[in-house]
Amino acid sequence: MDIKEYFARISYQGSYDKPDLATLTDIVQHHIRAVPFENLSIHCGERIELDLEATYKKIVRKNRGGWCMENNHLLSWVLKTLGYNVTLLGSKVYVPEYDAYADEIDHLLLQVVLGDKSYIVDGGFGMAYQLWQPLELISGTDQLQTPGIFRLLEESGVWYLEKVKRKQWVPNQSISTSQNVEEAACRRVYLFTLQPRDIEEFRASNTHLQTAPDSLFVTKSICSLQTADGVRALVGWKFTEIKYNYKDNTDLVEIRILADEEIETTLKEKFNITLDKKFVPINTSRLSLF
Repeated sequence: MDIKEYFARISYQGSYDKPDLATLTDIVQHHIRAVPFENLSIHCGERIELDLEATYKKIVRKNRGGWCMENNHLLSWVLKTLGYNVTLLGSKVYVPEYDAYADEIDHLLLQVVLGDKSYIVDGGFGMAYQLWQPLELISGTDQLQTPGIFRLLEESGVWYLEKVKRKQWVPNQSISTSQNVEEAACRRVYLFTLQPRDIEEFRASNTHLQTAPDSLFVTKSICSLQTADGVRALVGWKFTEIKYNYKDNTDLVEIRILADEEIETTLKEKFNITLDKKFVPINTSRLSLF
């Protein structure tokens, strides 16, 4: 595993001799614009492994993406290699369908300490809830980023991440399945504690998420990538592109349903992904990811 090979993969050409906030932010933004958040392996008959070298080979050498336990595990290696103080954390993702958080940790994120400040770094949540910058670990303060306003709240040692979305304008309303697509809203994202975790603690979740019949990742094929001004995603056959703050504090949401023969080309042209095995799209869950 070579740090310069990783930087070539994410097209990062900045300096990296000084582990500071500016460098950290720059690397994270290059990562999320080059490496998709995706679970396509599940729908290609492949298994998602937690071994770091396997993740490196998949993302860096095979130009694939991954989910949180791949993206953030790889990012932790990158940042530690560059001299950052990095800790793995575990979170429980909020599920609007049930108005509840997951019972067990099902998301991997990072805590990075710089001087006397701590930051949450998450390069592996994807979709419209992807952090674009490190989030300072302070409670109750709005932190504006391009995707929207993020906020951390702490109660008795438990931290909650929320995002305030802008209103959304969907020209093609007939395709939209979201009931509140025009409403600006505060959305819970996940909860976590600052208990340090080891990658081994995510093995059960890694297996469950790719095998349980009711897992979101089994019922939806997902591929999303952050862009210079928004995010694009392919969920099942639905291709969505969002431009943040398109006008008057409103995000532009464009949706198109693809034909089977368009899937492979779209993955290549919009996400720079070429799959080795036959991909079978699926979208049977009613849960909206936007």
